[in-house]
Amino acid sequence: MAYWNALFIISPLLLIAFAGEAYFRLTRPFIENGIPYRFVDGVGAIRKPNAEARHANWGDDNFVISHTNSQGFLDREPVSPERSAAGCHIAFIGDSYVEAIEVPIADKFHVRLEEMAARELPHLEITTQAYGIRGTGQINQLPFYDEYARRLNPNLVVPVFFINDFMNNSPVMYSLRFGVDPDRLPFMSAQKDAHGTMKLRPPDPEFERFLLPSLPRLWYESLAERLSRVSHFAKWLKTKNIWTISKFQYATWANMITDRPCCALGGWRPRGGSDLSLGRPFTKEHLPPILDETLEYTAFGIEQFKRRADRDGAKLAILAATSYMGTRGDPQFDRLNAIAEPLGIPIISDYDYILRQGYDGDEGHFRFDIHWNATGHQWVAEAVLEWLKENQDVCD
Repeated sequence: MAYWNALFIISPLLLIAFAGEAYFRLTRPFIENGIPYRFVDGVGAIRKPNAEARHANWGDDNFVISHTNSQGFLDREPVSPERSAAGCHIAFIGDSYVEAIEVPIADKFHVRLEEMAARELPHLEITTQAYGIRGTGQINQLPFYDEYARRLNPNLVVPVFFINDFMNNSPVMYSLRFGVDPDRLPFMSAQKDAHGTMKLRPPDPEFERFLLPSLPRLWYESLAERLSRVSHFAKWLKTKNIWTISKFQYATWANMITDRPCCALGGWRPRGGSDLSLGRPFTKEHLPPILDETLEYTAFGIEQFKRRADRDGAKLAILAATSYMGTRGDPQFDRLNAIAEPLGIPIISDYDYILRQGYDGDEGHFRFDIHWNATGHQWVAEAVLEWLKENQDVCD
């Protein structure tokens, strides 16, 4: 009797699972995100050249396959030096908002900008190139300019700033975000010497050997993770938060490193991934010392970009990305502006543009992903084009 009762309960569940698996295999092209990476000495853990990049956003039913170029960035092949020299060349450098694996390359803001500028500012002969790797800040991105963007002698260099860049520029916060050793980062970083002077530190090719240990997962978490790698139905369930992974990992990593000389956190601990990835602490007026220090690192990174631009005869402008940065009066934006303004670096705020146009900002990003969708990229392109129309001298 017990056998039949169990069969009566299990059979409908198995039927649902099989039906769900069949449905999602027919309607969803693939499961996993991914771009293969390589380590480049002096640059860091960037993407492999000419590699396939897959992005699966199950919540928004957004599935994109694109390819890296010969340099390892998700963009078209670089323009020739002759073509860049003949007109006004713009280099955009940033993190996942520039890499933009979520949309086809043709929909990315710098490509849209180039197309619109050809119609509305044809005399400038604008060309663009994007150098983006997710999870990086301005200090991490300096080699993207040194080794790649600089080859085309850009007239205008545009670091794209997202709110988590404050965190990424700090080796301690980068460590907590990604579980890497703060002394062995996969990208260019900075460290203070005994006198408090910032010095650049090259990426460590052996960073993977020194990752911070993760919390052991419960048996059902491990099972769910394995299933979601092979089962389309299980992947869908995971995106609906049917099961969740522990949220205590970040605080655990914080406890592991806080006793090191480099990494005294005081009493501050991240409450979760959103503190590190969305920079929520920066919405507050006062910061604990460890977060105040991230502003010093960010200022150093932006100053380094300014020095390079001045040395090479290029102009520099910062693109402040998305409503998470806010606009003037928002503590997050004001902290960035307090760094940029004394250096004479203008800030292009896409959020300011969105407000002035009366757009609904939520329509510019995916529902289950804070990154820009095609509409968001179009708005950013329009914001930059508007700024270029008013500042055509950057192309001189």
